[in-house]
Amino acid sequence: MENRVDWLDTTQYPFRSHYLTTEYGKLHFIDEGQGDVLLFVHGTPTWSFLYRDHIKVLSKSYRCVAIDHLGFGLSDKPQEFAGTPQAHAENLTLLIEQLNLQNITLAVHDFGGPIGLSYAISNPENVKRIILFNTWLWETKKNRDAQKIDRILHSKLGNFLYLKTNFSPKVLMKKAFFDKRKLEKQIHTHYIKPFPDQHSRHGLLNIGKSLFGSSDWYGELWNNADVIRSKPTLILWGEKDVFIKTEYLEKWEKFFTNKEIHLLQSGHFVQEEKTEETIKIIENWMKKSGG
Repeated sequence: MENRVDWLDTTQYPFRSHYLTTEYGKLHFIDEGQGDVLLFVHGTPTWSFLYRDHIKVLSKSYRCVAIDHLGFGLSDKPQEFAGTPQAHAENLTLLIEQLNLQNITLAVHDFGGPIGLSYAISNPENVKRIILFNTWLWETKKNRDAQKIDRILHSKLGNFLYLKTNFSPKVLMKKAFFDKRKLEKQIHTHYIKPFPDQHSRHGLLNIGKSLFGSSDWYGELWNNADVIRSKPTLILWGEKDVFIKTEYLEKWEKFFTNKEIHLLQSGHFVQEEKTEETIKIIENWMKKSGG
């Protein structure tokens, strides 16, 4: 099935669309190339578009699968869907099982970290390697920034900003870039347009609330994460991230035993700010780690 939205630049995103029917609506994903599986998992307010350039290159050597969580990108935007990372993780597992993906290299970012790594922790035998962009996997209740964000999102103002003004992709996304020039207007449009009205923005609000609200789930994952500790892991970290800061990286450094770390002069969206550099690093690392 082809893409049906008039705002999508198919030179930027030249992929065939696929859909998986779930209980709450159609889940969009792309599936490009052949070979070892590279599974890309996004956070908020992004979608598979974030990984477009990586997939263009890496799909020449690997089978690249990238999901759009329900409520994001080209997937349906059902208001009745919980929109928590736990719910998104269930859909990710559904997709992996439906496509029979095996020996997966899992690439995760932002909320995609707990969403994707929850699968790896439950199914360590099916995850070969991990590529980690700025993300976390531990409880957030004691984090003051998370507490502050949670108060705002549960207020009338927070609801207004997220649902009426599309604040997350319009404002917060721009704030998350270190080099603002990297977020060209034509690219930014592809993150704003998936959310044309307030009915389509509940996924943004729900996952935002889950930064704090799903804290116990993150903590439980972290407590069970030893099964992935020795997996070959590539960490591509934006040092200038104002949201997921260097202290998070320090926890990952201590945790993983078989890791390669690259620090980049980038904000939160490393894939956009350091595109060519991260593609090259991934290519080299995949070859080195037996892929």
